[in-house]
Amino acid sequence: MRTHYCGDLSAIKIEKSVTLFGWVDRRRDHGGVIFIDLRDRSGIVQIVSDPQRTPASYPIAETVRNEYVIKVTGTVSQRPTESLNPRIATGEIEIYATSIEILNGVSKQLPFVVSSSESESVREDVRLRYRYLDLRRERMSQNLQLRHQVVKEMRRFLEDEQHFIEVETPILTRSTPEGARDYLVPSRVNPGQWYALPQSPQLFKQLLMVSGMDRYYQIARCFRDEDLRADRQPEFTQLDMEMSFLSLSEILALNEALIAHIFKKVKNIDISLPLPRLTYAEAMDRYGIDRPDTRFGLELVNVAEIFADSGFKVFSGAIASGGTVKVLPIPNGNEAISNVRIKPGGDLFKEATDAGAKGIAYIRVREDYDFDTIGAIKDNLTEAQKQALIDKTGAKPGHLLLFGAGDTDIVNKSLSRLRLVLGEQLGLIDPEKINLLWVTDFPNPEDLDDLAQARALAYDMIFNGIEIGGGSLRIYQREVQEKVFATIGLSPEEADNKFGFLLEAFEYGTPPHGGIAYGLDRLVMLLAREESIRDVIAFPKTQQASCLLTSAPSTVAAKQLKELSVASTYKPPS
Repeated sequence: MRTHYCGDLSAIKIEKSVTLFGWVDRRRDHGGVIFIDLRDRSGIVQIVSDPQRTPASYPIAETVRNEYVIKVTGTVSQRPTESLNPRIATGEIEIYATSIEILNGVSKQLPFVVSSSESESVREDVRLRYRYLDLRRERMSQNLQLRHQVVKEMRRFLEDEQHFIEVETPILTRSTPEGARDYLVPSRVNPGQWYALPQSPQLFKQLLMVSGMDRYYQIARCFRDEDLRADRQPEFTQLDMEMSFLSLSEILALNEALIAHIFKKVKNIDISLPLPRLTYAEAMDRYGIDRPDTRFGLELVNVAEIFADSGFKVFSGAIASGGTVKVLPIPNGNEAISNVRIKPGGDLFKEATDAGAKGIAYIRVREDYDFDTIGAIKDNLTEAQKQALIDKTGAKPGHLLLFGAGDTDIVNKSLSRLRLVLGEQLGLIDPEKINLLWVTDFPNPEDLDDLAQARALAYDMIFNGIEIGGGSLRIYQREVQEKVFATIGLSPEEADNKFGFLLEAFEYGTPPHGGIAYGLDRLVMLLAREESIRDVIAFPKTQQASCLLTSAPSTVAAKQLKELSVASTYKPPS
């Protein structure tokens, strides 16, 4: 039987006998003495075999090769001083193998190097095609173990400290509009009818609150048939939570404690509580986005009041038509950013236009606060407006002021995009810094008189500019929920058809409740410092929603379709 994992041997006593299982990470023959780096998910330990000290294992050691699966029994020994390896946890010891047993070999050429001692850049499609080999590599193995640690600490905090219970909700459910396309599953026993895979457990967890479950959580699998990107997959995992009888402040405090617990236990990082909070309106005003990265400055400045009566019609006209004018002030931007980058054809111009802007207006603040610009901005500024602009933006000589004017959404989107690009390029973002905050008061129903313009008791948790969780206090009275359905365009018949079971449940004593869902894949991606959630998921899909390992999706036999009363109308392009 296995006595230890390879990476756990650092504290084992010298001369102790151990039995290990694993893969050959690397084999080296040094003049008759064979060294094998044995690897399992915990780490690597060095195995030694020589004809004199371990004659029984030596003939087998000569035959093993990289990625062979072997069993080793041997004696723990102190490494000679000149052979110490501080790069691995077991670098002070080695195992003299009294016996080596080959459990399985490798009969084909490896598609890429698996060994942790050799770095090789491998195309992602090849990694996904041979994912079982990719997962043996140190980076991916550590990512999956990190994911496990995060889930374990979530469970420990919620169950042991906060009295939550885990309840599984259905995977086969009915289709309801939740903002993305459903994955549909035909029913064989109910011909012509369909299940949908859940986009979230939202309705069921609210029903659990009606059921008196009080505090529910689930590590939930969710499915959305939407276009993919680095932080999206057609199937994903979230930590889903719902709580009864808690106020907004109590829900936020509980979740702050959860996140702080995860950071401390998994990464040994202390998170200062309470977390900062921004309203949606403040976030949009200062950063142009509802998930701001607050690790650096470069905040947007609204200067619409200054230019409302300006002779520069591009600005005053935008304001008169209901838009706005904002500035992105960049200290020392005169030296760092050339005109070529701002004008048509430049990279910053392209960033702005890709976000919907028609271009970028700018002012360079020179010595003695003289303005250097192109076009009609400078010529149409009075001295009072010039001074007001300097005062409001805090501009000093050397500042570059980038302007956005027009529709408020486009101005926010384009300047926010420029802010992030320049923050990265100018080295203003500390990659070691962790900024967590809440964004609250989203523009959704708050009162019954003006539902279309009201705000919601909703909240998102933001981690370095990426949303990792979001939730709200829920509606729990039938008459209020019916008014909301009407506001979003559902007729009473449609609402009853799709949500009648929920509305009926609200008539049987529903407690006030609220909840949140965290994107587990995104959270682990950020903790692992990866760029894509595919690198923290064991078997992910590509951006075309396909699995290269199993060749899914695939066609199915006509017999299967007939049993389901389904026929395909798809015609391959000629």
